[in-house]
Amino acid sequence: MARVTLANRSQNVIDIEMMEELRAALTELEARSDVSAIVFRGGEKAFSAGVDIAAHTPDKVAGMLEKFHAVVRAMVASKKVLVAEVRGNCLGGGAEMALVCDIVITADDAQWGFPEITLACYPPVACVALAAAVGQKRAAELILTGKTISGAEAERIGLANVVCGARQVEARSRELTSRLSELSPAALALTKKALYMWDAVHFDKGLARAEKIYLDELVKTADCSEGIAAWMEKRKARWSH
Repeated sequence: MARVTLANRSQNVIDIEMMEELRAALTELEARSDVSAIVFRGGEKAFSAGVDIAAHTPDKVAGMLEKFHAVVRAMVASKKVLVAEVRGNCLGGGAEMALVCDIVITADDAQWGFPEITLACYPPVACVALAAAVGQKRAAELILTGKTISGAEAERIGLANVVCGARQVEARSRELTSRLSELSPAALALTKKALYMWDAVHFDKGLARAEKIYLDELVKTADCSEGIAAWMEKRKARWSH
């Protein structure tokens, strides 16, 4: 078992540097035959509050999506069992990373959400993968409203497997990984391949289309530029309608 800790200031914002480090770590761990599970964790205040908003500007967004989605694609294609330990804020890109993990253990008071719509953006990975976890109606509500839900609610609707107190998250994770360590790494890898075979085909095509709409259409709207600018200038956005 290996652990990957997201550590970037108090909210573990996923900037370009972290994306590159995550991709490198996944490549290294994927090649290790002695690792059958990878645990992703943040800190007490946040698993991750999401991708750096400053990287969403028109001059940076294409490169940001390419690097972040390379991380997500590596996670989706991984032969290892991916486990997320969620405490504190789990928002936007952070929630998307947790979403594509196989097993999620969340604190009951963690805060989950996909708030991109409040910036006149959308979460491409969640648009493609969230409905499979929580159903189309709940996915639409979460993505279209940007509302935040508790870890207890996340577990209830299918975003997480286990909910417990924040102090018990790591212990529950260790119980799980201890069980996984007793199983055949080869069998786990092939079982994952079979389990997600159908979804993987649709995910790859869906994400490519979501990226294209984001870059060819969304980024070119006045509201997208305004939403990012308003956040960076700490003011209320003025939509063009």
